[in-house]
Amino acid sequence: MMTMKTKYALKALHRLALAPPGQPVLIADIAEREGIPRKFLELILGELKQHGVLQSRKGRGGGYLLAKKPDAITIASVLRVLDGPIAPVPCLSRTAYQRCAECRNEEVCGVRLVFKEAHAASIAVLENTTLSDMVRRVEAASGPGLPILKYSI
Repeated sequence: MMTMKTKYALKALHRLALAPPGQPVLIADIAEREGIPRKFLELILGELKQHGVLQSRKGRGGGYLLAKKPDAITIASVLRVLDGPIAPVPCLSRTAYQRCAECRNEEVCGVRLVFKEAHAASIAVLENTTLSDMVRRVEAASGPGLPILKYSI
């Protein structure tokens, strides 16, 4: 299950993806619009900055902004930055593979075999879904009656 930290990060990144390119957004604005505790959001955004997902500007007109275009940031990359490997068992991880200590033979391990296909399907979705895709999905789901609350200059 996704952690609250990652859920808040995705909400904040979605909000930043709505901002005009190059325009920083204040933590206070994101926290208020998304209902995220400000102190927790500061830690999350700091971690995303440390991993090159975000940039920040100080002073008047400062705030956080995406370090890359929204279509270059995948949901999987965000999950890995904040939660580590995505695999349900370590022997399925591409980034942190480890043989399970109690496993005698991965090729016939029932646990691995059951989760392998489901994991592959979910990874394919997460690796191929970007912040731009998230924005489009929210816009499509919102329909004509629900405002998106984009930022304006």
